[in-house]
Amino acid sequence: MAEVLHRGLSAEGFAVDIAYDGPNGLWHATEHPYDVVVLDIMLPGMHGYEVCRRLREREVSTPVLMLTAKDGEYDEAEGLDTGADDYLTKPFSYVVLVARLRALVRRGGTERGPVLRIDDLTLDPANGTCRRADTRISLTAKEQSVLEYLMRNAGKVVTKREIVDHVWDIARDVEHNLVEVYIANIRRKVDRPFGKNTITTVRGHGYLVVNDGR
Repeated sequence: MAEVLHRGLSAEGFAVDIAYDGPNGLWHATEHPYDVVVLDIMLPGMHGYEVCRRLREREVSTPVLMLTAKDGEYDEAEGLDTGADDYLTKPFSYVVLVARLRALVRRGGTERGPVLRIDDLTLDPANGTCRRADTRISLTAKEQSVLEYLMRNAGKVVTKREIVDHVWDIARDVEHNLVEVYIANIRRKVDRPFGKNTITTVRGHGYLVVNDGR
């Protein structure tokens, strides 16, 4: 199940890390700034209720979606009482899972709202649409993830390391020049045809998204 979800969510543009037991999951969720945690209740070493409870005790506020084969209102209530934000029972609809994950990311990720805007450039992470004014722009899932991270950090210089950590899985050995390739592709789609310069390079530091205003 973990491997299936990894492949499916990666195809949707998420960066996905897997922990196969409770203690490892607790460590990952404590040490890394994830946007959302999908937490199975029936885990070896430490069950999901305990993982969630300890995360909240350590003031980790990452949204948690409980995923379990158990059913019943008392199980759901226990999950929510330990600090979970949402709950899905197996078997579940993959479409519903993705929709709920995106909702949790929007709810816990930013104060800007679900649709990101810089000048006349808009990106809606919920449905994967990108536009420059009235022109629809086609982005790959990974290009969208990179652009979304930059837009959520508008006005702040973002390093290549930060982009890799947020957009790619921990298990992937990603060279920093791959980030340059994606940035170049995004600029070719969202800036160059429109005479804009939304994504600027700060030499020796990283990238900065600004309101070009032209």
